[in-house]
Amino acid sequence: MRCLVTGAAGFVGSPLVERLQAEKTCDLVVTTRSRTSAFPPDVGHLPIDITEGTDWATALEGVDVIVHLAARVHIMNDRAADPLAEFRRTNTAATLNLAEQAARSGVKRFVFISTIKVNGEENDRPFRHDDTPKPIDPYGISKLECEIGLREIAARTGMEVVVIRPPLVYGPGARGNFALLVSLVRRKLPLPFASLTNRRTLVAVQNLVDLIITCMRHPAAAGETFLAGDGEDLSTPELIRGVAAGLGVKPMLVPFPPALLHMAAKAFGKEAVYQRLCGSLQVDISRARELLGWSPVVTPREGLKLAVK
Repeated sequence: MRCLVTGAAGFVGSPLVERLQAEKTCDLVVTTRSRTSAFPPDVGHLPIDITEGTDWATALEGVDVIVHLAARVHIMNDRAADPLAEFRRTNTAATLNLAEQAARSGVKRFVFISTIKVNGEENDRPFRHDDTPKPIDPYGISKLECEIGLREIAARTGMEVVVIRPPLVYGPGARGNFALLVSLVRRKLPLPFASLTNRRTLVAVQNLVDLIITCMRHPAAAGETFLAGDGEDLSTPELIRGVAAGLGVKPMLVPFPPALLHMAAKAFGKEAVYQRLCGSLQVDISRARELLGWSPVVTPREGLKLAVK
């Protein structure tokens, strides 16, 4: 089997390529934006700028399966004049350009890494794979539009499409809110989250990589949408304790009324950060368990320890 991985130097791409390379179960071709990324000699590396006009002919030669990770990811302080247009340019138009060329070249399966933001931002019951999509921000909207386009291409050409929607992915080198939380715990700063009783599904990068590889190979994955997760949800205090255990420090959790915490976040323009850190967002991963026989390979405790090591 010949496999193409886009975004191969990224946070998820790097460990995916590393594991595929270690298993020696497929002939690997990878693409990155930069020429500086280093890969083993037996991995075909093509620096490609992914746009709606990119010619993929060389990269697609003989390819059976594509894992498409490259994307314009969620940006906390987006300075683009029209963020939705920018997300659509890369996450929708450029991806559909690749998929059209892939189908014409005979690619059998296209594994698309989407986002749980397609389902929504917050819930009072776990999101399911067949829920009505309710994306709110430009990133989620662009990913949903791409999913719709990929389904249309699959129906028209017969190329199998598999969609994976992960929530927050954590692991070595994680950035954003997770990196900020790790930094605060490491510095032993008092954190006013002890009173929170929220529940959040996260996914360790090791678990996401394992699900991706399963979706590359399993016959039953064709045409399906899977939600990723660790199989065990955490409250923010439990997450902090897990990070602290991995760091070998004592967490400085202090009680504070959640309503007042929310008000303070609003007053300082940090409501989005509050929601991602303190709100509830649970994911039902039973579809992958039942259809693929898949289970997470690491627990949250193990994953957090590896993430902060």
